[in-house]
Amino acid sequence: MRIYEKYFARQVYLTFIFILFAFSGLFFFFDLINELNSVGHGNYKFQYAVLRVALQTPSRFYEIIPVAALISAIYVFAQMAANSEYTIFRVSGLATNQALRSLLKIGIPLVFLTYLIGEVVGPYTDQLSERVRLEALGSSVSSNFESGVWVKDTLTARADGEQVTRFVNVGELKPDATISKVRIYEFDSQFRLSNVRIAQSGKYQPPGHWQLTGVTDTQLFDVPPPPGTPADVLNPVYRAKQVAVPEYSLRSELTPQILSVLLVSPDRMSMFNLFRYIQHLTENHQDTQRYEIALWRKLLYPFAVFVMLVLSLPFAYLHTRAGVVGMKVFGGIMLGMSFQLFNTLFSHIGTLNTWPAPLTAATPGLVYLVLGLVGLRWVDRH
Repeated sequence: MRIYEKYFARQVYLTFIFILFAFSGLFFFFDLINELNSVGHGNYKFQYAVLRVALQTPSRFYEIIPVAALISAIYVFAQMAANSEYTIFRVSGLATNQALRSLLKIGIPLVFLTYLIGEVVGPYTDQLSERVRLEALGSSVSSNFESGVWVKDTLTARADGEQVTRFVNVGELKPDATISKVRIYEFDSQFRLSNVRIAQSGKYQPPGHWQLTGVTDTQLFDVPPPPGTPADVLNPVYRAKQVAVPEYSLRSELTPQILSVLLVSPDRMSMFNLFRYIQHLTENHQDTQRYEIALWRKLLYPFAVFVMLVLSLPFAYLHTRAGVVGMKVFGGIMLGMSFQLFNTLFSHIGTLNTWPAPLTAATPGLVYLVLGLVGLRWVDRH
């Protein structure tokens, strides 16, 4: 890197670290206040609330990094403009396009940091945070659902080659990935109910099996009509055979990760888990719009750092008489918050209107990128 680039980078990174932790501390305080409503229930004490909120901090970092990059760059350039430092850089031959390239080079480590937190650190600590809360409260993951979790499970291969479709109802999913109050409704290739299994609990046994305990297995067989009487398709007659077994190994395409996906926000999931769950939904002919948008947002969101840095550069061309440093920083905060709000709002609008997921995820960033380039061109010409 050139000398002026190192100077820019040092100033931006130091300010970025300060702003990142300042905003994170503010969110930590608000999250802790919100978590106090659960303190006192079961064994959930204040120290557990602090631990839970602390484990959510990496996800807060992920959300704040682009805005922190914008505010830190605006502050640095506003200070340089106030001290005439940037004017000296321009007089020394620093063109606008060179400054923009240097600023984007500074943003590359921040993009990698955003990917690292969003894909590795954040999902893991969020899972630990949820486990701390649930184990202290002694509750299940799906305790907020009256009927539990419903999921479709399609098996494309069986001994006789027939496709089997199951609708699985999980009453409770524990933090240790065990399930309880399980009901499984199995249909044949002609979508006729062929089996109903009720299990007290179950534990996943890789690869591809659930070890169910306390199972009541009810098999349904067609009863042929009397001779000379046509079969009534709309009013079939079944004969049931019920068997109770202490344990049953059920082959299934479902995994604990797929079940847990239904209980967390798609924005808090990693791209790998989102992609795997989208595949599961596609194989079962279910709607994937919401999760595809979340996947593309996760893919493109780190590049919002570049967009924010482009938006910050025009502030370097505004002299002190055009506004004090504090006003410029306040404008940067409002600009960053508006991007976050517009990004979230546009995702919901895209989901409701079933717009293409790549377009829905990319549009907010492109809009603000154009805004930054237009602003940069304007200040450069004036």
